[in-house]
Amino acid sequence: MNSSPLLPLLWFLAILCLIPLALWLLKRTPLGGAGSQTQGVMRLVAHLPIAPNQRLLTVEVGQGEDRRWLVLGVTGQQISTLHVMPPQAEAPSATGLHSLANGSFAQQLGARLRGQQASPASSEGGRNAN
Repeated sequence: MNSSPLLPLLWFLAILCLIPLALWLLKRTPLGGAGSQTQGVMRLVAHLPIAPNQRLLTVEVGQGEDRRWLVLGVTGQQISTLHVMPPQAEAPSATGLHSLANGSFAQQLGARLRGQQASPASSEGGRNAN
């Protein structure tokens, strides 16, 4: 057999070069989790600015049958879940969000922030006279 002392060194260098290539390929295949990171586990459906540091967000989370829409109240200090609902057929438009801000949802949110529960009678008749 014709064995050269350089042959093991060449094999070692070849394996060293293949390691980064294998990691790069694994990162970009579904086996490495590339598919699960890019398939929209969370997406922003709608947002409504209320004040400079306060927003209402509707976010879709989950996949398939486990999808849910979360209505979140976001401030500079915290994020609060205000409502959880099944996904709707169509995302609310900006005008739909503004009508929400003028309707019973705003009353319920205001009552919750004041530490009260909004009564169904007060949300049916329009705005409360506080």
